[in-house]
Amino acid sequence: MEEKIYTKKKLGIPMLLLAILLWAAAIFFFIRGMVELIAADDSGEAVKPVYVVLFVAGIVMIIVNIIICCGFKLLNPNEAIVLTLFGNYKGTLKEAGFYYVNPFCSKFNPAAGTKLRQSDDVGSDKKLSTQNNAEAVASKKISLKIMTLSNNKQKINDCLGNPIEISIAVIWKVVDTAKAVFDVDNYMEYLSLQCDAALREIVRIYPYDVAPNVDTTGDGIADEGSLRGSSEIVAGRIKEEIQKRVSEAGLEIIEARITYLAYAPEIAAAMLQRQQASAVVDARKLIVDGAVGMVQMALESLNENNIVDLDDERKAAMVSNLLVVLCGNHDAQPIVNSGSLY
Repeated sequence: MEEKIYTKKKLGIPMLLLAILLWAAAIFFFIRGMVELIAADDSGEAVKPVYVVLFVAGIVMIIVNIIICCGFKLLNPNEAIVLTLFGNYKGTLKEAGFYYVNPFCSKFNPAAGTKLRQSDDVGSDKKLSTQNNAEAVASKKISLKIMTLSNNKQKINDCLGNPIEISIAVIWKVVDTAKAVFDVDNYMEYLSLQCDAALREIVRIYPYDVAPNVDTTGDGIADEGSLRGSSEIVAGRIKEEIQKRVSEAGLEIIEARITYLAYAPEIAAAMLQRQQASAVVDARKLIVDGAVGMVQMALESLNENNIVDLDDERKAAMVSNLLVVLCGNHDAQPIVNSGSLY
């Protein structure tokens, strides 16, 4: 469906003045005719045809005015109204202002009343309250503002099969009202479902953390991509994937961001122990490297200054003692040797 922008004159103010005059005339005719009919009935005199005509004309004008008033449309900035006439698409009002259109035209928005978890919705339900829902259905206006969709957390397996929990925030807006209301059943629910599907599609490509022999780019070469370490790249790919899926609904995805990322509860404890063990190993490696360097420096300094001449057995004992002191978790207890080294 191709969008047609309503470009005719707004005519809201002139038609409002005309409607006011017609209402005044209708009320005058109706009251004057009714008064004369009541007076003639009380006096028993014959009713003059002109007053019957005035009374009927007043009723007809009231009915006509009610129909005329149905053609007034008030549009605020960043809002749109899709108009249909007896099932045919007539156009979209996008420019803010006071319009007068065919009074038999009706607003069409199948997503009216649907409320996903937007930035102004802190609840967990996907629907408005009963009162707000009724107001939204009555207006049936389409918001062109930039909105934020925050879907619930999903449990997804990463490329290594580890279950993780992840959620995203998607910034989006409507750019083609005709596609949004005619090409899909409910563009808001459609966006929510496509966000879930796109997120699942991208997450299964990446490991939670950097893993060996994993290709996340599809070039056949292992890389260091991960959900935790490559969040910007992952978010960009999620945005592109969602955009491909919702273009047919007339929606534009401005940005997608990961708002929550964690291992699923059933493996979180085990993965935490794994991370702690990896951190301990890295720390121990750094300590040992430093200790070896310090021992080497100590031996070289002793030899250069001829402080003491140690044979291989004494050097081995000294190296052992220094490594125990430098690499131990607790402070070493010194033993003073007051005798000879030999």
